Amino acid sequence: MGLLNEGINEVIATTHQNAAPMGIIRRNEKIRMVLFHGSHTAERIVSGGWVVANFIFDPVLYVTTAFEDLPAEAFVEEDAGEFTVERLCSCEAWVAYKANVERTTRQNLLISLVPLREEIRTIALHPVNRGFNSIIDATVHGTRYKVTRDKGLMDLIEYHAGIIKKCGGTREYEALSLLFDYLDYP
Repeated sequence: MGLLNEGINEVIATTHQNAAPMGIIRRNEKIRMVLFHGSHTAERIVSGGWVVANFIFDPVLYVTTAFEDLPAEAFVEEDAGEFTVERLCSCEAWVAYKANVERTTRQNLLISLVPLREEIRTIALHPVNRGFNSIIDATVHGTRYKVTRDKGLMDLIEYHAGIIKKCGGTREYEALSLLFDYLDYP
């Protein structure tokens, strides 16, 4: 099972009727996630024991899933051996993982992942697009800004907005506009 690169891989993770952008870490052939206590995703991974990494290259979907729930018709069930899992209908590829809590801290859960099943649904080339990459970064900062209203985070979002406006395409511009709407940015 080799869809993940070494380092942090940005995916849209799905659990039961839940989707959210997440980083899946692959280092030294170990696969893990770090989750914050209290999120829907963390609760469902702990209770269900599984998570699916959905490989998607739609910046609007990354922003949307960071701030709101998708409708039930966005998901499809798949058999992954000991679990029936849910992936996104629109994903290009996916990997189902068995998820185990490896360590708990006051703020986080370290989740170890064991691959169960993967599928490549389409083969598409995605050239590096700094606008798309900056949407990912701006969205991460945006989820934190929404909670803290930290000016430093807004400065980072504005920095990435400049890259998106310079390097992005129509979908990145749409995603940035949506992000600003979620953040009540003027």
